[in-house]
Amino acid sequence: MGAQIMFSKDYGHLRVAVDIGGTFTDIIVFNRSTGNLETVLKVSTTPRNPNQGVINGLKKLETENRKIEFISHATTIATNSLLGQIGLELPKTALITTKGFRDLIEIGRQKRPSLYDFFFKKPKPLIPRELRFEVTERINSEGTVIKELNYGELESLVEKIREEKVESIAVSLLHSYVNPKHEIEIRNFLKSRTDNLYVTLSSEVDPEHREYERTSTTVVNAVLRPIVEKYLKALSDGIRELFNAPLYVMQSNGGISPIDEVAKLPASIIESGPAAGIMASKHLAETLGENNVLGFDMGGTTAKAGSIINGQPIITTEYEVGGEVHLGRIVKGSGYPVRFPFIDLAEISSGGGTIIWVDEGGTIRVGPLSAGADPGPACYGKGGSDPTITDAHVLLGRIDTNYFLGGTMKISRELSEKAFEEKIKEYTGLEAVEAAIGSIKISNNMMSRLIRITTFEKGIDPRDLTFIAYGGAGALHAIPLVEELGFKKIIVPRYPGLFSAIGLLTIDFTFTFAKSVRKSLSEISKEELMGTIRELENRGERKIGSLKIKVNSIVKSYHVDARYVGQGYELIIPLPMPELELGEVRKRFNEAHKRVYGYSLEDEEVEIVNLRVTVIGTIEKLRYHKQEVKKTEPQPISKRQVYFENTDNFEDTWVYRRDMLKPGARIYGPAVIEQYDTVIPVYPNWIAEIDPYENTILRRGE
Repeated sequence: MGAQIMFSKDYGHLRVAVDIGGTFTDIIVFNRSTGNLETVLKVSTTPRNPNQGVINGLKKLETENRKIEFISHATTIATNSLLGQIGLELPKTALITTKGFRDLIEIGRQKRPSLYDFFFKKPKPLIPRELRFEVTERINSEGTVIKELNYGELESLVEKIREEKVESIAVSLLHSYVNPKHEIEIRNFLKSRTDNLYVTLSSEVDPEHREYERTSTTVVNAVLRPIVEKYLKALSDGIRELFNAPLYVMQSNGGISPIDEVAKLPASIIESGPAAGIMASKHLAETLGENNVLGFDMGGTTAKAGSIINGQPIITTEYEVGGEVHLGRIVKGSGYPVRFPFIDLAEISSGGGTIIWVDEGGTIRVGPLSAGADPGPACYGKGGSDPTITDAHVLLGRIDTNYFLGGTMKISRELSEKAFEEKIKEYTGLEAVEAAIGSIKISNNMMSRLIRITTFEKGIDPRDLTFIAYGGAGALHAIPLVEELGFKKIIVPRYPGLFSAIGLLTIDFTFTFAKSVRKSLSEISKEELMGTIRELENRGERKIGSLKIKVNSIVKSYHVDARYVGQGYELIIPLPMPELELGEVRKRFNEAHKRVYGYSLEDEEVEIVNLRVTVIGTIEKLRYHKQEVKKTEPQPISKRQVYFENTDNFEDTWVYRRDMLKPGARIYGPAVIEQYDTVIPVYPNWIAEIDPYENTILRRGE
C-alpha cells in the first residue's frame, strides 16, 4: 500500500531522502533550486528484504528528464542484524588477538545488568571461542615493539580460516591504538593469501585505549561488514537501474557519509534512523529560534526521545547494541559495547504497531513485541489478530477508519474491536473500549519515564524545553506527556510522519576522527597537540575532497576526552580554537566536572586521554518558507465522539482537515486535526494554531 502527495514541479536539481521504518518506508523528493519539497511518499516496508520496499517506492517517483544529485538513506539494518532479524543471519567471523587475550570479549567488564539475579547470563559472544585466535607479538603502551609478529603462526591461522569458511576477520592487538604496525602487517598477510575476506582493524575502527571496548567495537564492526556492504551494494545497484545517482547513508553522529565509507565502518550507522529525526528537530528549532527542545519520535515500532541544548544534540561516545532496554534505558553490561559518536537517545518499545497483551497475572501489558508492517495492527485487515496501540486509537475515535493515510488505506474498527475482545476481554473482563483506554494510559506512562531519562536524569528541566512531536503517532500522545512533565509548548511539524526522512535533507557530510593522547597538560605542549589536530584535520579534508558532490564550506569542531589523573572515566569538552590555550582547557574541564559531579579539584592534574576532530562539509539544505499569517475561522468537516485523558471521557469533537488550515488558523479543543501522515488531537483546554512555517503549535488554553 502506498500513497503520495505531489507539490509544484521545478525541473532543477533533486535530492531524495529514504527512511525505512518498522511499518512504512518514507521517501521525499527535495528540489535544491527552490528549497521546497516536491513529493512525499509512504510505502509499506518489506522487512525480509528492506531494499525492495525502497526500490518499490522510488519507481513511483515522477522524475523523468531531471537530475537526481544524490539519495540519502537512514536504515536500521545494522541494529536489526544484531537483534536477530530473520533473513539477516550473522556471517561467520573470527578474531585475531595478542597471545593471552583470546577470551577478552567473553570476560568483558565486571558490570552486571542485574546485580541480584543469580540466573543472569552474559550476552553470548558474537565470535565463538573456536574462532578466536592468538598470535605471538607485543607492543607496549608507549608504542615500542617488544616482540615482533610471528608469521609462522599466521600461516597456520590462514589454513584454519579457510577450513572454517570464515567471511570476516576482526584484528585487535594489545596497544595497537598507539602503534598499528602489527595489525597492518596481519591485514596485508591475510589479503595476500585469501580472497573475498573482510578484515577490520581495531586501530582504524576505534583507536583508543581500553582493550575490551576497543575489541568489542572491532568485533561488532567485523560481524556487520558483510551484511551491510551487501545490502548497500544491492540497494545502490537497484537505484542505478532507475537513476544515475550516488547513495549516501545517515550515521549515528548526525551526518551522512558515502556508502564505501559506511561499508567499512558499519558500526557508525547503528542508530541511523533515530539520529535523522533529532537532526530534523535541530534544523526546525534553528528556523523557529528555539535553542532548547526535546525531539519525541513515536513511529510504528518504537518511541524515541533526545534533547537538544543550546542548539546542539547531546552526543555520547559509548553505546551498547543488542542488549536489554529497561524503561527506555540501555541496561549496561547486557549488550555489546560500541565506541563511536552517537546522538544520545532513549528508546522504548511503544509505537503504533506495539502489541497489547495480558500476562499470567491478568494484567494488561504493552510491548515489547510489535505487529510491524506484516501483518500489522488488527485494523489493517492483513491477518493481524493482536490488538495494538493503533487499534486502541481507532476505538477511542481518534483515527478515522476512512481517512487513514489520507483515505488511501482503508482500516476496520470492527477488526480492532474483535482483537481487544478476543485477546483482552477474555482474560480481564474489560470491554474493548475500557481496555483501549487503559492501554493508552500504560503507553503514556512508559513514554513519560522514557522522556525523564533524557531530561531529569541529565539535569535538564522540561519546563525550559519545547516539545517537538513527530512520527506517525507522536502527536497522538504529545499533550498528555506534556501535561505531566511541564514542557513549554508543543510543535507538530507540517509532515510529522515523514520528519525523520526530512531530517536527511537537513544534514551535512560529517567525518569524526579520534587519536589517543594520554598525557597530562603538564606533559604535553601546545605545539604537540596542534600537530595532532592538524593530522586529523587533514584526514577529514581529504575525505571531503573525495566526495562526488560540491560542498559549500568546511566546518571543524574540536574536543578532548579529559579526566583528573587517576580517574577511571572521562568527560568530553570542547577545545578553545583556533587559539589553543592549555590553561583554558583546564578551566573548561573543571567547569564541566563541577557541572556534572557537583565539585571540581582545581589543584589536581588534568589528563587528556583522546583528541577528537570532526570535519563537516556543509551542503544546501531544506528551507522552511515563512508565509503570510491571516487570522481565519477554520471550518470543521464533521463531528464525532473522541476520548481525552484529561477529562477521562468521550467528548463531542469537531474534526478538521490539515490541508484546509492556513497560517494563522486557530482551533480550540476538543478537536481533531487529520492529515495524511498523522492525527493531532487538540485536548479540552488546549489551543492549536498554524504558524508561519505551517507547523501546528499546541499551547495550554489562555
